[in-house]
Amino acid sequence: MTQEKRINPMSGWLPLIVCLGLFAGGPLFAAFAGAIDIDVEGRIAVWVVCYVTLFISLFGFQAVAPNQARVLLLFGNYKGSICESGFYWVNPFYSKKKISLRIRNFETGSITRPEKKDATTGKVLEKKSRTAGKPSKVNDRDGNPIEISSVVVWRVVETAEALFEVDDYEDFVAVQSEAALRNLATRHPYDSADGEMSLRGNTVEVCTQLQHDIQERLEKAGVEVIEARISHLAYAAEIAAAMLRRQQAQAVVAARTKIVEGAVGMVRMALDQLKADGIVDLDEERKAAMVSNLLVVLCSDRETQPVVNTGTLYH
Repeated sequence: MTQEKRINPMSGWLPLIVCLGLFAGGPLFAAFAGAIDIDVEGRIAVWVVCYVTLFISLFGFQAVAPNQARVLLLFGNYKGSICESGFYWVNPFYSKKKISLRIRNFETGSITRPEKKDATTGKVLEKKSRTAGKPSKVNDRDGNPIEISSVVVWRVVETAEALFEVDDYEDFVAVQSEAALRNLATRHPYDSADGEMSLRGNTVEVCTQLQHDIQERLEKAGVEVIEARISHLAYAAEIAAAMLRRQQAQAVVAARTKIVEGAVGMVRMALDQLKADGIVDLDEERKAAMVSNLLVVLCSDRETQPVVNTGTLYH
């Protein structure tokens, strides 16, 4: 594995002055050579040396912008990386590869469209772009088809690994992030009623686990994953209606359970209060009738029509 080697090259201002001196030295040398009577062949040789040196030296200048880097190669051998912004001069025979250190993000399921150029003129016809993310269709742990996508925020931290260990590090990040997301979705259920970790109920924990899984896959590419968040999560269209009915049924059952618990508590409180205050003494049969009536009134989902007893206590 190629390890990054950061270098701090020479400032480009002094070589720039030297190059300007070589450029201006040709006419000055011509005047000086005429004064000291140097032959024509000597003048041409000096001019050729000066201007060839000047021409070659111009290829050594490098202006590195903030959050940009240059990877330097000498005839295929890695020599180092310039990661600090500034104006530099390096060996003109170095080949320089530009790489961005800026924070980037993308949504899984998106497709990168490459830059298109005119074959004859080289003019850029269409810039490099990325389509909108399309949710991935995958089965969760229980076998239910779901749609899921995520947003991944990342940046390059090891320039040598990003360029030399993988073929295309941007495509590598996209593919591995998609694979990690699919793998995560198959390990957890969409929803869980017994407190088990689920994709919908434990969003923070799931996103943390997703970030860790993606980072583990991208270690060899010199990439740091800053954040990974689920941006879309839903049942697939073919089972969405059935799952919605199931969720509605679960909500109704949970609501009814809560209503019954409250109604039983209110009935118990009414009986205890009647007995404590000595308002009326009911036998077991009348208590059962009272409990039945109260539960019907309290648990019914419609308005009840009470029957008022205008006779004796029991008739």
